[in-house]
Amino acid sequence: MDPDRARELLAEERKRVEKALAGLRREDVGELADQDEPADQASDLYENELDAGLAKQLRETLAAVERAEGRLADGTYGLSVESGQPIPDERLEAVPTAERTADEQERYERRPG
Repeated sequence: MDPDRARELLAEERKRVEKALAGLRREDVGELADQDEPADQASDLYENELDAGLAKQLRETLAAVERAEGRLADGTYGLSVESGQPIPDERLEAVPTAERTADEQERYERRPG
């Protein structure tokens, strides 16, 4: 893949993730009277747990962007971190942070533990 295209894709992915992370930082605008309502507490707890899970996924994606940017800088972007085989451009267009070929990624995700 052309390095300029890779930089563009990674910059778009970084922007998307950072925007999504910023959107999770919501302010509590609840009223004081609502603090003791069990339904409101349950709703707040659910939203907080959901946001925490989403934030974790987004931080992991941001770390993947940073790893991909590092590979781009050292000239190994587009090569599998596992085998060194080229990752098809079509895969990199769809998943700019891809670290493995599709087959390798499938095996990686199926491994125990």
